[in-house]
Amino acid sequence: MPLDPQAKIILEENVALGLPAYNQLSPAEARKQMLKLSPPVDPLLAANRVEDRKITGPDSEVPVRLYYPEGDPPFPILVYFHGGGWVIGNLETHHAVCHALSKVSGCLVVAVDYRLAPEHPYPAQVEDAYAAICWVAENAEAIQADSGRIAVGGDSAGGTQATVVTMMVRDRGGPQIALQVLIYPITDCVFETPSYLKNAEGCMLTRDLMMWFWEHYIQDKKLAEHPYVSPLRAKDLSNLPEALILTAEYDPLLDEGEAYAGKLQQAGVKTKLTRYDGMIHGFFRMTSHLDKAREALDEVAGSLRRILKVN
Repeated sequence: MPLDPQAKIILEENVALGLPAYNQLSPAEARKQMLKLSPPVDPLLAANRVEDRKITGPDSEVPVRLYYPEGDPPFPILVYFHGGGWVIGNLETHHAVCHALSKVSGCLVVAVDYRLAPEHPYPAQVEDAYAAICWVAENAEAIQADSGRIAVGGDSAGGTQATVVTMMVRDRGGPQIALQVLIYPITDCVFETPSYLKNAEGCMLTRDLMMWFWEHYIQDKKLAEHPYVSPLRAKDLSNLPEALILTAEYDPLLDEGEAYAGKLQQAGVKTKLTRYDGMIHGFFRMTSHLDKAREALDEVAGSLRRILKVN
């Protein structure tokens, strides 16, 4: 399918801005630029209320932000991990999408501001993510939530965080997770797939940028073999929660996301895969500009409502 006309306009507008690529900046500069380009909250997709907290992490406090839906507690929970290649992104860059997820799904969304590379390379990110899911389960009553109805989700590197957390919970005996929502996740440290080569440039996320992210994330290339780094290389994906995986046609990560969906299915994990034709990496956060972003939001919300039994 050709590039979606609405996505094409976004790409043309980005080019017109004349901004440097993130991988041409320092991590600190790249973080500032991503924040400036982040979408504002849509008043029609705003959570009922928002609360900031700090939880105890493995090495330091981890900021989290709670987005409460309308209705009566206890609320089902979506623990959400932002994208940004483990190097950029924070609570503010994904503030709008977390508002929207809470509003449309009826879930209490708990966004996690995990530590970033290169200051904190792997495994800091996944350990913060695991600490957050444990904290949510242990403190569910205090935050007006239901520990029996927990999902995890994230976009891009956040999608990786989400699926890795389900493995950690399985391996360490952590809290029960009902659903993993993986939005164009990174699942392997490889740059030669057909989708990487086809979409190497010009479609928001580039091959060079992904290589830059990985260089900051893992200091030893041998770590790429670990399933908590490259989930697609895991030998055992059994006994993981049901999965919803969204991919975008014009995305370097298309092939690895869809390969991971297939591998989950082979392991006996109930998995739904939806490819959004004509879309680019990052489209999920663009609900004010892309019709398909709203479709994707509704699909995610529908799965959360069904599996977490939202009234």
